[in-house]
Amino acid sequence: MKPLHFIGVAIRNFVVLSICVSLLFVFYKGNQPMSVDKVPNGMTYFEFMNDRLHAAKTVIPARCGWGMMLSLAALAPIYSINYTWVATHPDGFLAKVTAPDPDIPRNVAGASWYEIPGIWWTVVERLSWTMLAEHHPGCNLGLVQARSD
Repeated sequence: MKPLHFIGVAIRNFVVLSICVSLLFVFYKGNQPMSVDKVPNGMTYFEFMNDRLHAAKTVIPARCGWGMMLSLAALAPIYSINYTWVATHPDGFLAKVTAPDPDIPRNVAGASWYEIPGIWWTVVERLSWTMLAEHHPGCNLGLVQARSD
C-alpha cells in the first residue's frame, strides 16, 4: 500500500506545482508590455484587460460587451492551444484543417519545449486584441485608452 500512497502523493504534488508555476508565468507575462503591434506603448496585458472591462461596462447595448468577454473566456483557451500547436507543427494534420489566421505565429516551427509557453502567451495576447480591441460590426468596444502615467 505504501508504493500506491507515494505515487498518489507524487502525482498530487506535481499537479499542485504545475498549477502554481502556470499561475506565476501568467502573472509575470501579464505584467510585461504586450507584444501586439497596435497596443499603446508599454501597455501590459492586465492594463489592456482592465481597459476592455471598463469599455464593456460602458458600451451600449451592454450585452454586447459582456458577450465579447464571455466569448474570449470560452474560446481563447481552445484557440490559443490550437494556434500554438499549428504554429509549431505547420505540416501536421491540425495545421491542414485550421483556417489561416493572422493570430497564428509564423516562423516558430520546431520550437523547443521551453519556447512553447512564450509562443502560447503571444497567441493569447493576439487573440485578446483581435476579439476585444479591433472594430467588429454590431459590437464595438471603442479604442483602447493609452495608460496615463
